[in-house]
Amino acid sequence: MLASAAGDPIQAVAAPPPGAGTVSVVVPVLDERARLAPALDGLCAQGPWVREILVVDGGSRDGTQALVRDFMRREPRLRLVDASPVPEDWNGKAWGLATGLARSAPEATWIAFVDADVRPSRDLTASLLAHARASYLEAFSAAPRLELSGAAEALVHPALLATLVYRFGLPGSVATRPRRVQANGQCFFAKRSVLAASGAIAGARASRCEDVTIARRLVRAGVAVGFFEGGRLATVRMYEGLEECWRNWPRSLTMRDAETSNVELLLELAEVAFVQALPLALATVALARGQRGPLAAVNAGLALARLGVLWGTRRAYAAPPPSYWLSPAFDLPVAARLIASAFGGKRAWRGRPLVAERRAA
Repeated sequence: MLASAAGDPIQAVAAPPPGAGTVSVVVPVLDERARLAPALDGLCAQGPWVREILVVDGGSRDGTQALVRDFMRREPRLRLVDASPVPEDWNGKAWGLATGLARSAPEATWIAFVDADVRPSRDLTASLLAHARASYLEAFSAAPRLELSGAAEALVHPALLATLVYRFGLPGSVATRPRRVQANGQCFFAKRSVLAASGAIAGARASRCEDVTIARRLVRAGVAVGFFEGGRLATVRMYEGLEECWRNWPRSLTMRDAETSNVELLLELAEVAFVQALPLALATVALARGQRGPLAAVNAGLALARLGVLWGTRRAYAAPPPSYWLSPAFDLPVAARLIASAFGGKRAWRGRPLVAERRAA
């Protein structure tokens, strides 16, 4: 955490610097009619440096295509790309990203992958271009500000988010080693030439954490990958309730892909259990019993650090309810849920089975 504490968020600007390049925006979708309209509203409000907005559909059956066609009538840059059927050896989102890259304009300097549930500000792409110019980075994520569905989700979502801070540090860092990569597929920005030359998306075809795998493969190709806060630039409501959050987020939150060995993952999850989840409970018990000694002091220190993380991650949320401050009480079940998800069996998304990877030992 200390090593990543000096990072700065992406600053909002109204227009990119001259010569920063142009952007193709790619939005992969599958049955997103209920959530897509705010994303398209924000993307259609982007300036002329956005060459095109490609909505890549993997076979929606809920009217998503009709919604996109409605927007196309008033936005000439918007295109609907039919990416169905998804090949059997690809997971749907990775195929959508690959199709979007392949169908994007060769003249575009940059590709912005944006999820359907993201609500972009009108300054999003201008700010990404400006940050790329200022940081000299060719690939980075912008983490949107998070919106919670209510008090129940606020008990668990922050505890899940904290596991990333304990394992990988704070936003604002640049990774040059694959195991230190953080990535956020909700808003990922990279040079088109780098994505095309690296084959990073094809390498993530069977990954359940395609954003992380793409970023790791870029790093292996010699590309430094950044991860930054972008709260002023976009918001996102990931889930519609506690049950949906609990069921779906741990699948990707483990950040496990084919290059992650069982030993590496066990060490990371042990860190979550023994450094994040257990100390607050143990320190509370020790205080109640009047226990003293080195172990009690270590647990008390770690418990205070956990409360510091809670205070620090508050800025990642847009107006969280008061139950947010109770979320450390759910660290233990969250740690157990991550372990179960990391070593669980088959997975599915929107009724479509996910392709299984061959994993490291």
